[in-house]
Amino acid sequence: MSVSLQVCFIGRSNVGKSSLIKALFALVPGIEVRVSKTPGHTKKMNFFKVGKAFTLVDMPGYGYRAPEDFTEMVEAYIQERRNLKRTFLLVDGSIGIQEADLIAIEMCEEFGIPYAMVMTKMDRSRPAVLITQYMQIHEFIKSRTQGCFPQPFIVSSLHFSGIHLLRCFIAHVTGNLQKVS
Repeated sequence: MSVSLQVCFIGRSNVGKSSLIKALFALVPGIEVRVSKTPGHTKKMNFFKVGKAFTLVDMPGYGYRAPEDFTEMVEAYIQERRNLKRTFLLVDGSIGIQEADLIAIEMCEEFGIPYAMVMTKMDRSRPAVLITQYMQIHEFIKSRTQGCFPQPFIVSSLHFSGIHLLRCFIAHVTGNLQKVS
């Protein structure tokens, strides 16, 4: 029996993890993703099985209203999952990398976990702010990371901007790109 490949989404409370997952699965029948307006609503890991292709794991947010056992839960998961193909670290595109994000980045780097940064909420920023944040994050990745995919993804769950590219990248890292139409 083969073990399902996994990808996980991690980020600050209210960065848009559940909204992004809902947008990614908008075209997948039978997968329901609930989104709350309340920051810190996700208190445990949620597993979304995408057919036989892979499983996407929605982590609780860190920072504001994070579960008390957040660090132990996430570190144990990330360190022990041999089938984890990529961690997606979500950063609010209107404000960039925050102190709490640096801790998550350090954790990925320390454990040698391959990860990619995803800038969310691109619809909430003026283009000048968005490009400034993008360039700062891109420079951060280039100069201060080793395990991060060199290109940050920019998405809007509201307008579905950047969703198809991210969906294709997830398909690629899980070995399912040829199945995407």
